[in-house]
This record gives sequence, structure tokens and C-alpha cells, in this order.
Amino acid sequence: MNRVMVYVDGFNLYFGLRSKGWKKHYWLDLRALALALLKPGQTLVGVHYFTSRIRANGCNVTDMQRQTTYLEALGTLSDLRTHFGHYLEKPRQCRQCGAQWMDYEEKMTDVNIAVQLLADAFEDRFDTALLVSGDSDLTTPVSQVCARFPRKRIVIALPPKRRSHQLIQAASGHFIINETAFRHSQLPVQVRRADGFILHRPATWR
Repeated sequence: MNRVMVYVDGFNLYFGLRSKGWKKHYWLDLRALALALLKPGQTLVGVHYFTSRIRANGCNVTDMQRQTTYLEALGTLSDLRTHFGHYLEKPRQCRQCGAQWMDYEEKMTDVNIAVQLLADAFEDRFDTALLVSGDSDLTTPVSQVCARFPRKRIVIALPPKRRSHQLIQAASGHFIINETAFRHSQLPVQVRRADGFILHRPATWR
């Protein structure tokens, strides 16, 4: 049996869904999606989800609440582990008027994915790694794993409108995740936490 470990670049996936206007698919069951992407003869051994908690900026309270609800819902899934990066303040400037403001930039996701992918390869935790991302920054770790472990495969599962020629070239294979897979991999409208509390799908994600 071919063991498959899945690595999900959370923000790359989110922005891919957003670029298509697929807000109705945000309430995504990542374990169910991983299973939907398997081929005959493959078995899922785990899912790693990489993201960062949104930082407050004075006008994104509801966004933070929706993210927290979603992360808690994912926390009820078996065989899924969430890895957190963080946001750093970064100055921005308008090229036309010169106005300046502070913005936030997400950090650590690429590094976290690279470290986990390499560690799992060295520990022989998978035969096939399924990487849900279209981020070219992941080209080097993918190339290194393929070079050092020629019997292992890394397949790129591209989110909507996310694509990197370099990443695809470095990997063993690739495909685009279609809308059917997202539609059939949604969490229940109500999700019960271990303590009995009921989490509800955000109303705007329908």
C-alpha cells in the first residue's frame, strides 16, 4: 500500500478559493479533501495544515472570529495537525500619492512546510507526499526530497489559479484540484468539539 502524507499551504489554498469566488467552499474538511485526492492503492497516513492566525488591525474582528471557528472545527478531525506561522508588521507606501501605512505579512509557512516535508522523508513516514500549494518558494525543498529520496514521489495539487512552473518541474507530478473535490469535502454545518460545544459554519460561507 502506498502511504500518502498531505501538506496543505493554508493561505495559498485560501487565496486560490477566493480568486474563484468560492466562499461557499471555505468550510473545508481537509481530511475529506485529502481522501478525495487519493488514487486506488493509496492510503492516507496524515494531513499537515500550515497557516497563521490573523492579527487584529481594528477592523477585522469578524474575520478573526471566523478563522478561530474554522481552526477549532479542524481540531476535531483525526490525523490532522495544524502548524502556525505568524504575521510581521511591514511598512507599505502608495506609489501614486506617497501615503504610508503599516500592513502585515504572513511568515514561516514556507519554512514550516519545508522542515516538516524533509523530516517526514528522512523518517520514512510516506511513500508519496501530496503538496497542496502553488508557491514557487517551495521548489527547493521539493527538489531536495526528490533528489535524496528517488523512490519517494512528491505530487503538487494546485489550488484554483495558483501555479508555479518551477514547482511543477521540481515535483514528480501535478494536477489541479477541481471544484467537485471541494464541494464534496465540506464539514457539517454544525461541528461538535470534544467539550460538547457546537461550532457553526459562518453564515457568510454559504
